[in-house]
Amino acid sequence: MDWHHQLLDSVIWLCKAFVISMVAIACITTLLGKFTSWGQQFLRVTWVWFSPVRDWRPLAKLSLLILMTLFSVRMDILFTFWNNGLYTSLQNFDAAAFWSLLAVFGVLASVHVLRALVNFYLNQAFQIHWRVWLTENLMARWLEQQAYYRSQHLPNRTDNPDQRIQQDIAGFVGSSLSLFLGLVSSAVSLFSFTLILWSLSGTLTLFGEEIPRAMTFLVYVYVLVATVFAVKLGRPLIKLNFLSEKLNADFRYALIRLREYGENIAFFRGEAVEHGTLLKRFSHVIANTWAIVFRSLKFQGFNLGINQLAVVFPFMVQAPRFFSKQITLGDLMQTAQAFGQVQDALSFFRSSYDDFAGYRAIVNRLTGFLDTVDAADQLTMPQITYQGQNFVVNALTVESPTGAILTAHLNLVLAPGAALLVRGPSGVGKTTLLRAIAGLWPYASGEIVYPAGQQCLFLPQKPYLPLGTLRSALYYPLAEPAEPDDSALCLILEQIQLGNLVTELDMESEWSNILSPGEQQRLAPGRVLLHRPQLVFLDEASSAMDEGLEHAMYSLLRKQLPDVMLISVGHRSSLTVFHGSELILQHGGNWRLNSLL
Repeated sequence: MDWHHQLLDSVIWLCKAFVISMVAIACITTLLGKFTSWGQQFLRVTWVWFSPVRDWRPLAKLSLLILMTLFSVRMDILFTFWNNGLYTSLQNFDAAAFWSLLAVFGVLASVHVLRALVNFYLNQAFQIHWRVWLTENLMARWLEQQAYYRSQHLPNRTDNPDQRIQQDIAGFVGSSLSLFLGLVSSAVSLFSFTLILWSLSGTLTLFGEEIPRAMTFLVYVYVLVATVFAVKLGRPLIKLNFLSEKLNADFRYALIRLREYGENIAFFRGEAVEHGTLLKRFSHVIANTWAIVFRSLKFQGFNLGINQLAVVFPFMVQAPRFFSKQITLGDLMQTAQAFGQVQDALSFFRSSYDDFAGYRAIVNRLTGFLDTVDAADQLTMPQITYQGQNFVVNALTVESPTGAILTAHLNLVLAPGAALLVRGPSGVGKTTLLRAIAGLWPYASGEIVYPAGQQCLFLPQKPYLPLGTLRSALYYPLAEPAEPDDSALCLILEQIQLGNLVTELDMESEWSNILSPGEQQRLAPGRVLLHRPQLVFLDEASSAMDEGLEHAMYSLLRKQLPDVMLISVGHRSSLTVFHGSELILQHGGNWRLNSLL
């Protein structure tokens, strides 16, 4: 065999196959995106990354991976011709041809190993870059417009969004690339090895009829029948894999809640109840796992049987021609290899059906996540504008999710330095009113005007302390500056009576588990002193303090920030001394505004 001619043919083949593959991929992607739901789902999740308008590099990297895949197919073709030559030299006792073919094998093997290593690096680098972009993109969508919070008010919100961002994206990227490149490899292998098989196939007499090129037709019929049965056996795996992701996430979430509310559970001695809850969720995981196992046994057992039969099938068909000396041993072995390659290519969908089932579940979960984000963005919120120096509420009506009126047509104006105390019986909607004012409550209408260019701070009853240092907790929600003013931070800690923490400013820890509720609430006024906002909302932000500490914290804010506007929600009558007016909410949406001066 002229290997120089084969090398030239390989270069021409690669160029032709690459152009044809790119055109076919573009056409198939367009058709799938228009006419199939899962194709639309795929494009919705990731098309922006591949858009040449945004960046040409992802498409260039994908094109290089496709070229490497085609190179791999061409190497397989060359190995079949090498096998043919080797076995023919053995049959003819041609020692010179045998040793020269071994030298050729050294070259082919070296190129094959180098190709495999380069392909591995390119594949992994592509997955990493894709995963980074997709994770950053979905995290931004989740955080923008406060979808992470607003989605709680949706009737059909997505479950376990943390898992969908962390785990499902990794699975989506890996499965997308492996299935796509596997499909490209199978399509090109099918075409190339069908031509080889066609040239090696002979006439087969079946039921008195002569079938020319019988081997080619038989492999297609063989795989088609096997695929029909495999799809029927494997279809339930799509739903089972989707349930597996959901049930495992639910079980993990229950474990996280056990850790998060560990102190409460320990005080109640609720271990038995929690254990029962965890076992119940875990039992659902195991039941679904067993269902996957039994379904996989049927599916994989069928596939293994089909694949084993395919090993001897070409020998059975070609053996009469070999023993009648119509073909050489090399032709027989190349026929078996070509048959195996065609059978593998045709069986790609059948053998990958369980992977495809898991992939469909991941795509469904990611598009479900995007559906939730889009639905959260569509929730109507009060109109918020920024102008002037005053805080103004015009015709604000707040409802419950069931449609009950909590606050009807509220109007109020606060000038710089003013303080408003919101009071009323429990359950009347005081905290919900603050949520509506903050633009977090979707069941509200009206207009809210904030002071122009001024920062507002909301101090909830349960403070939030981010992971990291105590310094970063004080600066939150702003990022810690490159050169923080330690003297100012130490003074603030002294003022909020947490001077004992001065030496621990740079200690990284989970501060919400170290500080008591009262100490955590005292950090909130520290943030106010540090950021010096124009408007502060306090939702029972001093409920964990005694009246003495509460008095000290409010006195500190009024003294250090005399122009700040305060809106407080609280039950204690001792708060009235720090506020100039009070808003009393009543059931049925009624309200009353009184002066406390």
